[in-house]
Amino acid sequence: MEYDTIEDNTDIFNQPEEAPMVTSNYGDEEIIHLEDMEHIRLRPGMYIGKLGDGASQDDGIYVLIKEVMDNSIDEFTSGFGKRIELKIDKNEKKVSIRDYGRGIPLGKLVEAVSQLNTGAKYDSKVFQKSVGLNGVGTKAVNALSSYFKVQSVREGKTRIVEFSQGKMTSDSGIMPYENATDSGTLVEFIPDSAKFGNYHYVDDYVEKRVWNYAYLNRGLTLIYNDKRYYSKNGLLDLLNNNMEGEGLYPIIHIKDGDFEAAFTHVNGQSSDYFYSFVNGQHTTEGGTHQSAFREAYARVVREFYQKEYEPADIRQGLICALCVRIQEPVFEAQTKTKLGSTHLAPNNPDGTNDSPFLKTYVFDILKRHLDNYLHKNPETVSVLQQKIQANEKERKEIAGIKKAARESAKKVSLNNRKLRDCRIHLNTNHEKRLESTIFITEGDSASGSITKSRDVQTQAVFSLRGKPLNCLGMTKKVCYENEEFNLLQAALNIEEDIENLRYNNIVIATDADVDGMHIRLLMLTFFLQFYPDLVKNGHVYILQTPLFRVRNKKETFYCYTEEERVNSIVKCGKQAEITRFKGLGEISPDEFRAFIGPNMRLEPVILQYDFGIKELLKYYMGNNTPERQRFIIDNLRIEDDTDIDKIEVRSKK
Repeated sequence: MEYDTIEDNTDIFNQPEEAPMVTSNYGDEEIIHLEDMEHIRLRPGMYIGKLGDGASQDDGIYVLIKEVMDNSIDEFTSGFGKRIELKIDKNEKKVSIRDYGRGIPLGKLVEAVSQLNTGAKYDSKVFQKSVGLNGVGTKAVNALSSYFKVQSVREGKTRIVEFSQGKMTSDSGIMPYENATDSGTLVEFIPDSAKFGNYHYVDDYVEKRVWNYAYLNRGLTLIYNDKRYYSKNGLLDLLNNNMEGEGLYPIIHIKDGDFEAAFTHVNGQSSDYFYSFVNGQHTTEGGTHQSAFREAYARVVREFYQKEYEPADIRQGLICALCVRIQEPVFEAQTKTKLGSTHLAPNNPDGTNDSPFLKTYVFDILKRHLDNYLHKNPETVSVLQQKIQANEKERKEIAGIKKAARESAKKVSLNNRKLRDCRIHLNTNHEKRLESTIFITEGDSASGSITKSRDVQTQAVFSLRGKPLNCLGMTKKVCYENEEFNLLQAALNIEEDIENLRYNNIVIATDADVDGMHIRLLMLTFFLQFYPDLVKNGHVYILQTPLFRVRNKKETFYCYTEEERVNSIVKCGKQAEITRFKGLGEISPDEFRAFIGPNMRLEPVILQYDFGIKELLKYYMGNNTPERQRFIIDNLRIEDDTDIDKIEVRSKK
């Protein structure tokens, strides 16, 4: 669905073409050559995606960790080293990764971490099914770190080299090493704050990645900040540990050569959901292997029941962990989040390909194992068929409502004041697509400030007209019957699934008062009830805006917490002027521009699986008022207003 109306009088779809840039000179001196490290620092997005400050799980600081870890994992999958140690010092912001593999060849240590297109992984005989294939990863870490150290221990010798921003600062040369059996590689780095700003690490994001490494590499021990991670049953463990509640039938676990999958159905899932991997790389955007499984699964089930069930009815509620290992996989970007390969191995030198199609390979395995499993487990056959029939009934019930809702949405789309769209979206190939953001605001007042302050390239605004409906316990019909929810799901492009989501970041921007908090809960209820994958995949955030402005004639401070307010009052002295922002609409557009710019503070919505989504929503949004009252009373804090004079006296002491 297209929306083309912008409230700030900027029609982004009908802008006059800009006049071409005129340069006075274009000669030999304008042709510039950049060294490898210089190019990475100038164009980091080409190598690690977006930079970010750590609030999002796909921010660059996590990609840096992944690039180094991938090399260590490749050593393990090649049969060398069964232990990897990861440490993060949050004070120094230093990351340390130690593996016990073969160690980088000492004579080529500098080239391996500082020269692009240098590495052993171009030779598929050495690394058959590795993740890091293009000789870029560790070099990008080096170039984007203010401090980078690599030490290789190999055959009783070692070498230590240090860099800063990609430039070598010291080289120990090849030296003897005491323990000849203690081979491997140590990498330490501190991401450069000049590139990443005031960044921070979110433990949940790092731990999730470490667990994925454990699930995909049975027998590997990982240590993250002194905590041990180990998986005995691979993807079966992944699914058991990440599902809220029980599956409708026992998890089906298939392992065959370079293919592994674990799957079952659950209730309350509006579509299918995948944890998909290629050679250990978490492909959060799916790709050809995921498409092959979805198609093959529906085909095998239809053939087993000998009924022409709709594929969507077969897959709705399916939750699956999937991993394939292929030679020299082709990804759609350096961040490797979507697989593009169609065969198990690359093309031959003459352009032909005699390797099996990935689609055929997956179907043959599923046909053999899943069909056999269903014949042996009649209880699962019965439960699965009931689920498919329930999905079919629900689909037919809302078919008429969906048609009417689409017609209604189509009529208002030409004059829709809910959405002020942006130019760049996630479901495009634009280099800034990961920056695409939609702010969901309460009312026109708040949306007005954001609309006038936003970056029209990457930031969109969707206005709520007040408190949305509490949809707890309702069926998917409400997404179409409720005009506001219908327009929102259409704007996000998530009606069928989230594969074509238009915005990478969905930011709930409400006032920091009781009503604003309630609206946040209502919106989270909507997403968790019908589109939990948005939260699971780390797309949903809460916008943090300052509660206070403290200033004198010389300085202005924006304070997000009481502690920041107290410190700012001390700095401004008795002349401090304190403003309490009661709503987003009270913040001027000029001020708001800084709050949604590069240093925007976002609080990620992270879903823990210690309890199920249904129980979580029922507790906070259900009819258990007495329980919530007791919780509030037990956790209530009362804080007195801070006296400026007392603060000043305390600071002098």
